[in-house]
Amino acid sequence: MKKHIVATLIASTLVMSAAPAMAAENAATHGDKETAIGLGSGIAAGAIVGGPIGAIVGGFAGALMGKSVADDDYIKEQDKTVQNQQAQIVALNERQQSLETLQAQYADAQRQLKAVQTARAAKLEELTIGMDVQFRTGTYDIEPHFAKQLDDIAFAMSMAPELTLDLSGYADRQGNSDTNLALSEQRVAAVKDYLVNHGVDAGRLHTKAYGDTAPLMAEQTAEGNFFDRRVSLRLQNPEAAMTANRN
Repeated sequence: MKKHIVATLIASTLVMSAAPAMAAENAATHGDKETAIGLGSGIAAGAIVGGPIGAIVGGFAGALMGKSVADDDYIKEQDKTVQNQQAQIVALNERQQSLETLQAQYADAQRQLKAVQTARAAKLEELTIGMDVQFRTGTYDIEPHFAKQLDDIAFAMSMAPELTLDLSGYADRQGNSDTNLALSEQRVAAVKDYLVNHGVDAGRLHTKAYGDTAPLMAEQTAEGNFFDRRVSLRLQNPEAAMTANRN
């Protein structure tokens, strides 16, 4: 009975000595709280069961149990932090992959654009050499062969809206000069109307008729007459027009 009284007194003394620490509990960390609680509980239980020695042993055991609980909580918190960081890394990787995909698509689009520009430049270079639409004697009807070439001209101009087209109408030296002038006007108008009907803005087409005043050859022949019955097309870009005006 006396031992139990002594043990109780010792336990009470230890608990009272821990009172200041308990008063500062709000300022302590989570692990310190758990350790203090375990220590106090162990001391009380040890004193009741095993006397003074039991109080001391119980106190240490309780402290260890409290620290173990605190360590478990800390591990759980760290695990959550790691999981959050892993989620952020996954999100960054996905963004990086999306960026790489966009960069690849942009590079592919640039390659396609360059190919289109190269093809357009080649086509325009071919057309800039000039083209003549030939006509039968006394007519201004566009033959199917020349209609296909005019389709190519219209397509090229749709790809290069900065370009304009000069149309010059001619006639051979057969017949009356006034009639030939009117015929050359009808021929250049027919070519212009065809291009407008195929999407070319009329404002980009500049027309002029010369009748029989500009034959290709000095001597009049059947072959020469054939080449004189024409509308000549000359593709122009703004730089070429400016150069021509300066000259």
